[in-house]
Amino acid sequence: MALLSPEQVAAQKANVDAFFGVAGKIFEGVEKLVALNLQAVRATLAETQENMAKASGTTEPPQWFSLQAGFTGPFAEKSLSYGKQVFEIASTTQAEVTQLAQTHYERYNDRVQALVEEAAKHAPTGSEAAIAAWKSAIAATTTLYETLQKTGQQAVHAVESNFDAVTATASKAVRNNSEQAPVAAGAKR
Repeated sequence: MALLSPEQVAAQKANVDAFFGVAGKIFEGVEKLVALNLQAVRATLAETQENMAKASGTTEPPQWFSLQAGFTGPFAEKSLSYGKQVFEIASTTQAEVTQLAQTHYERYNDRVQALVEEAAKHAPTGSEAAIAAWKSAIAATTTLYETLQKTGQQAVHAVESNFDAVTATASKAVRNNSEQAPVAAGAKR
């Protein structure tokens, strides 16, 4: 039976800590989504009850149509707000997980570089090319990781900007429609 070296034990502990750190952040994100969904369901039920009470009190068709038009605007605004909150939760969770992964990667990369440096000190004569190849591979991997990370961040920022633009446009359209709906309902009378 082989015992683990102190370095292997430390590496395993770091991996377990990283796993539970990421799992904890993901769980926090899911918890926020569940809370948001419960809040949305409660609000929707309360509004539905209120709207049904208002609708049952109408006696004229134009009143009913005007009332229905009044429900559309707030519902659309709340839907947009809900979508934005879901996106913010997902974006925050993704950023936290990315930060944890980056920290873990940097620690791992530092350990690998230290291992290569230690191996280079004790390497036999003539192994300089192999050590240089290791160092080159580590540098290439680091560069690739940093490039992928920057590309991912740019993609997230682009999606965030597009989402904000779409939300603003949709919100403006909803406001315009809700302002025009009572006027149109009053014109049909």
